[in-house]
Amino acid sequence: MAVPLRLRLTIIFTAGMAVVLVVVGAFLYTRLAADLLESVDLGLRAKAQVLLDATDAGQLSSELLAEGSLVDADESFAQLLGHDGRIVASSPAVARAPIIAAASLGGFDTPSFSTLDMPAFDDPVRIMAVRTGEADTAGTLVVGATLGDRADALARVRELLALIGPSILFATAVAGWLLAGAALRPVDRMRREAAAVTASDPARRLPVPATGDELARLAVTLNSMLDRLQEAMEREHRFVDDASHELRTPLATLRAEIELALARDRPAAELSLSLRHALEDVERLQRLADDLLVLARSRGGRIPIRRVPVALPELLEGSVRSFGPLLRAAEVTIDVVAPNERVELDPERVGQALRNLLENAIRHTPPGGHVRLSAARLDGLVRFVVEDPGPGFPAGILVSAFEPFIRGEPGEATADGAGLGLTIVRAVADAHGGSAVAENPPGGGARVTLAVRA
Repeated sequence: MAVPLRLRLTIIFTAGMAVVLVVVGAFLYTRLAADLLESVDLGLRAKAQVLLDATDAGQLSSELLAEGSLVDADESFAQLLGHDGRIVASSPAVARAPIIAAASLGGFDTPSFSTLDMPAFDDPVRIMAVRTGEADTAGTLVVGATLGDRADALARVRELLALIGPSILFATAVAGWLLAGAALRPVDRMRREAAAVTASDPARRLPVPATGDELARLAVTLNSMLDRLQEAMEREHRFVDDASHELRTPLATLRAEIELALARDRPAAELSLSLRHALEDVERLQRLADDLLVLARSRGGRIPIRRVPVALPELLEGSVRSFGPLLRAAEVTIDVVAPNERVELDPERVGQALRNLLENAIRHTPPGGHVRLSAARLDGLVRFVVEDPGPGFPAGILVSAFEPFIRGEPGEATADGAGLGLTIVRAVADAHGGSAVAENPPGGGARVTLAVRA
């Protein structure tokens, strides 16, 4: 079962705070324990100094220590040992045996501190040992104090941490839950709005938070993506509508020709004419179907190509050869200019693009005119240029000439055909990693440049 993001963020936030509390609590507890121990050591030093002064004056005795004027009988004690380890003077609580064994004497030229357990006391004790006197009269003064007060103070601190820690963690969890909810609220609004975006209402967009942060940038990015998707969907719908219209027209004409031929008995000449008209419609349908198939293959990406070595003059002459009857009927000449070079490209696809360009150029060229087809290789690109002396591209479609089903107004030369020729040219250019550009040269006419990487 997936854990909601809000709960995960709360758990992570609370766990992080728990780690911080443990680290800080451990540090404070350790520091307090060290400070309390240092305070006990300072007290032992002060008492030892008083006892050392009394020892030097010859006034230190068991009776003096028993009176409690120098040592608190309940919490501290003192013991003076001779150089042989015997007890010279002692507080009553430790009078039965030396605190330090005789074998350990002699190593206390400087004050030495240690913590140990003693039967006479319920709590651990802290002792300080220091040498007294000179030479034969040297002894060892041991001053000690119980650590009960320190233990009580540390116990109170532990209780306080155990009480405050869970309260802080609970407050942290609540704050984390509320903070995560506030941070994710814009995301939830975007989720609800995204769920409401449908094909029937593609214009809806996600709300953009006014925070200017990552969430706002995410919303802007997603809205841009929705804009592109809506544009692609609308383009797809237009494509399907235009394709349906283009297919319906020749199909209707073909059906009318067939119905007319079957309506009554007709002479062979009339039937032959009807069949020729029907064949023209079938050829138009075939060309349109081929163009639509190429475009359909390119909608998921570039159309597949197969590069093979080919001579440029052979490619251009082959593209022109199929227009023999059309050139004679239109009284148009095609001038071919190409270097004698071999390049690697897909001759079938490039030939198809060139034939589309030449067909448009022939249709737009007045009788007696010349269409120029040239090729040149430069910087790893082969540039094919088709120029005609016709009226040029209408200003209204020049910028969108390569879009599907783009044609001129009725009566213009560009209004003929299905409007897929230049779209196929661009698809072929994209497949070869190149480009296609349509323009009206300053001297008049039209020029289309197909650049392919070869």
